[in-house]
Amino acid sequence: MIDTQISLLGSNLDIIEWASPIPYFGDPSKSSIATVGINPSNREFVNPNGFELTGNERRFETLNSLGISNWNSLKQDHLYKIYTSCTEYFFNNPYDAWFKVLDKILGQTNFSFYSSLFHACHLDLIPYATEKKWAYLSTRQKAELLKASKRFLGETVKNSPIMILVLNGKTVVDTFSKMTDISLLSYPKEEWTLPRNSGPGVSGIAYKGELSTISGVSMDRKIKVLGYNHNIQSSFGVTTQVKTQIQSWITDNAETISQDE
Repeated sequence: MIDTQISLLGSNLDIIEWASPIPYFGDPSKSSIATVGINPSNREFVNPNGFELTGNERRFETLNSLGISNWNSLKQDHLYKIYTSCTEYFFNNPYDAWFKVLDKILGQTNFSFYSSLFHACHLDLIPYATEKKWAYLSTRQKAELLKASKRFLGETVKNSPIMILVLNGKTVVDTFSKMTDISLLSYPKEEWTLPRNSGPGVSGIAYKGELSTISGVSMDRKIKVLGYNHNIQSSFGVTTQVKTQIQSWITDNAETISQDE
């Protein structure tokens, strides 16, 4: 499937064609909760100067690391290496500058990306890293990437014990809703307001919902969906106090599975 998908997508979508797809960060088969983002950062594959990560710095497989010239040459052992780089991600060389911040949102629950006992994983709506950030892709590119990726998330969640999805930021909430055709209830959260030097602050919004189908893939259970409008890593001025408030809200809504573990 990987070779077919990449060849179909082609270079017009700005994906990093020599980089393997990343269907998940961590092991979904051991996770009851998963955070959700848009798509992998290019920093999963390149250093700040844009050169491919190699040796101990490498995070995921590439054509170069696998020793093949194109994805049509994939063999079973290559697929196993890709699978292992995904499931063992947080115990090798994770991109901590991004994931440590997100992990703190789960901090008052029993779950963590970095825990083997109460493991959480991260899922992206699009498993392909792109040269440009999502915000700079064209409307057509976004639509085609979503169309090509829509079943990845559903199949991953279906074949896991995941009970809760946590959506990181309004862009993720909006894209997830469009991709899965679900309407989430929204709740204003005054205590999440981000202060500004002039003018009103940026209001906080919590999102909540439940689904049993993801992008046409039927689940065998109800999946709880939680979200917040502030992107924890990139929203300007996300204070420690606001992060703590969001953390507490996630914890309150994750109590059911925490008690079940």
